[in-house]
Amino acid sequence: MRDDTDGDGLIEEAGSLPPSLLPYEQWIEQAYRQVMIKALTFAQGEGLPGAHHFYITFHTTAPGVQIPTRLLAQYPQEMTIVLQHQYWDLKVDLAAALMSVGLSFGSVPSTLVIPFSAISGFADPQVRLVLRFTVAEAGSEPEEAKSPEAAAPLPLPEPVQAEPSVRSHDDTPQVVSLDAFRRRGPAPD
Repeated sequence: MRDDTDGDGLIEEAGSLPPSLLPYEQWIEQAYRQVMIKALTFAQGEGLPGAHHFYITFHTTAPGVQIPTRLLAQYPQEMTIVLQHQYWDLKVDLAAALMSVGLSFGSVPSTLVIPFSAISGFADPQVRLVLRFTVAEAGSEPEEAKSPEAAAPLPLPEPVQAEPSVRSHDDTPQVVSLDAFRRRGPAPD
C-alpha cells in the first residue's frame, strides 16, 4: 500500500517497514494473534464451518504447555496439530491466555493445553491464511517480532483436505518443490 497523494511513498509495503521508535511489528503480531484467538473462539462455540480447518504449530517445551510425556518425547521442540474432524472439548480461556483441546494420537485420547504465547504458527488452508508468531525461548523475555515477515500472513497453496494428524518439525534439511506455490496463469507471450 502506498500513499500516492504526494508521491513520497510514506506508507511502505507490509514487510518492509523501516526502523521505527514505535513497535509496529510487535503491534502487528499482537493483532494477528487476536485474529487466531477469534477464530479459535468461534470454533469453540460454533464448530468449524464448511471445509475450514486449523493447523496449529507450537513449541512443546514453552512455559505452560501440557502434553503427554510420550508426545513430548516424540516432538521435543515443535509440534503441529490439525483441528478438522476428530477433535473434542476445544476450550479457549482468554483470562489464562491459552487453549485446550482433545485429540487422539495412535488411538490414545489426549488433552493438550497450549498457551497462546507458545503458538508459532496458525493456518486455515481453506482460505489460504497462514500466520507466523514469535515465541520467546524458555527463561527469556518475550522478543518483539524478529522481522516484519514473522507476523505477515503468507498465502498457502490450494486448499488441502487433510485428516487430523501431527507433524514434527526438525532441523533436517528437506527439499520442497516450489511448483505448488506458484500461481498458474497464462503463459507469457
